[in-house]
Amino acid sequence: MYKLRMFNMKWQLLNYFLISSLITVSSIFIVLEYYTQELASWEFRMWFLIAILAVCLTVGYVATKRWQRKVDELHVAMLELSKGNFSSRVDIEPVEPFMYLYDAFNQMAESVEERVQLLQKLGEAEAMRDQELTESAVMEERRRLARDLHDTVSQELFAIHMSASSLPKILERNPDAAPTVMNQLIQMSHHAQKQMRGLISQLRPIELNDMSLQEALEKWFPEYCRTHELQGQLDVSLHDTISEAIEHQFFLIVQEGLANVVKHASAKGVRLAIYEREHQYVLQLQDDGQGFERSDIPSASHGLSTMRERAQKLGGDVEIDSKLGAGTRVRVRIPRFTGTSGADHGEKAGKKNEQH
Repeated sequence: MYKLRMFNMKWQLLNYFLISSLITVSSIFIVLEYYTQELASWEFRMWFLIAILAVCLTVGYVATKRWQRKVDELHVAMLELSKGNFSSRVDIEPVEPFMYLYDAFNQMAESVEERVQLLQKLGEAEAMRDQELTESAVMEERRRLARDLHDTVSQELFAIHMSASSLPKILERNPDAAPTVMNQLIQMSHHAQKQMRGLISQLRPIELNDMSLQEALEKWFPEYCRTHELQGQLDVSLHDTISEAIEHQFFLIVQEGLANVVKHASAKGVRLAIYEREHQYVLQLQDDGQGFERSDIPSASHGLSTMRERAQKLGGDVEIDSKLGAGTRVRVRIPRFTGTSGADHGEKAGKKNEQH
């Protein structure tokens, strides 16, 4: 039965061809049999040929329209699969001339979904192992750098203190020089304060710990924007709890992306949005900075390649859209597999309970 269905495509084409041929032959036979005298008129012959052509075109149109619809269904399913919707399937009817094509596509889509899901799980496990291996070293290095840089700022504060201590003597001996010294003190104190805020913000160990991604961003993102004099807008819309590895990678991608904005974009405003679709988690970071040419994307920043690598670990991808003078938009897509979030949520809740 299956083999017969596989050949339905061929037999249907032959049927359409047979119908057209029968109509043509029957029409010619009827005309030759009953309208012999009328054939002498060129008008009759012309209308007869037009009628035959119209009938054949109608049969061909019906056939091609039906087949085009089937091809379009397969095309739409392929586009969905290419966009990351790995659960996309084509419905197969009991008697379907495209059955073997649809069945092959569905098997391929199922195989791709299983492999990407496995890749994501392996990426999550690798990300968590990397986090455990590097966490203590990174935390200690940050503390050391924070102490060293804090000592640098402390020297500047000491210079401010010395200048302030000498101010009474200056007022006593040379009052005209006092305003200059006071302006220097104000500038030095403002610079030291700004430097201190920036260093502490950058070097303070930032981890999710027992917070969700949304809670961590609501706490960290506004502070980071204030420190670097950015107008920030945060929009996180996540209804389901995502896995700890995806949250961790998203948080690192956000940090890397904002660092790029501060270093290269010369932006005044930045918008961060994280939301979920039916089959994807999407992170979008957009700034109003100077942007860069599309041809410069591979070499524009080491941070962009780092973000792409983090996304690819989880089976995702990164799309970068930038134009000179029009800012930059970075969109990260990670596949979302239904039925896995609940397990991840249970594991995450268990870890949190153990910590408490």
